Amino acid sequence: MKVLSTSKSHGGVQGVYSHVSETCACDMTFAVFAPPQAAKGHVPVLWYLSGLTCTHANVMDKGEYRRLAAELGLVVVCPDTSPRGPDVPDEKDNWQFGCGAGFYVDATQAPYSKNYRMYSYVTEELPALVAANFPVDMSRQAIFGHSMGGHGALTIALKNPERFRSCSAFAPIVQPTTAGWSRPALEKYLGPDEKSWRAYDATLLIEDGHRFGEFLVDQGTADGFLQDGLRPWLLEDACRKAGIGLTLRMQDGYDHSYNFISTFMDDHLKWHAARLAK
Repeated sequence: MKVLSTSKSHGGVQGVYSHVSETCACDMTFAVFAPPQAAKGHVPVLWYLSGLTCTHANVMDKGEYRRLAAELGLVVVCPDTSPRGPDVPDEKDNWQFGCGAGFYVDATQAPYSKNYRMYSYVTEELPALVAANFPVDMSRQAIFGHSMGGHGALTIALKNPERFRSCSAFAPIVQPTTAGWSRPALEKYLGPDEKSWRAYDATLLIEDGHRFGEFLVDQGTADGFLQDGLRPWLLEDACRKAGIGLTLRMQDGYDHSYNFISTFMDDHLKWHAARLAK
């Protein structure tokens, strides 16, 4: 692991790191905020998954999480959204696919299957690296994310309920198998058999019997992607049928940007901290 930068913030340390990923077959970059409490012992860890076109830097620069994370004693880990590099297959003119758009799946189709293994990277390789290099209590983990990353957080929590004590999302893509901006990516990564896509769709995972204790979702009513891409009412319906607790908050006038995310970041950090303390 290489240290790319460190900076003191709110008594803690915001760092950016890179490493050679065996899972993604390329160099990967990620950010970690360690609160001041981490200097004295192991603390809970909160994973934040970013959305389309983003890297680790978007939430690090715009998310406004450090002040409260320092107060609550939370390590916040921000992975990249996809593999990157000159040897990684990409569609440079397509912001909904390729670099910046890994969708947190393990691709099965050539030529993407060599590098685009973000599900395994986020759930296996990066946690092992973080556990080996930072003072984190891996028995107390939580996960959240935005848009594509909200989709990632929901699906990862549903498939790993024993690992995460809490899960929340900002404007998640709740049913990527039918959303116009995600269907083409799933077909390229996973192939034409839509049965294999179900493993990466929160509503269909719930339909297939996966469970998680409860979710918190914030969604802006002025989000330009609300009607066609996000559709939180589909998650609401799936959770209601399955008896999963869902706090869905439709936030009047908010859009899809980090102005929206930063406004409600404190609420999500407090939500996770309360559950990680149990």
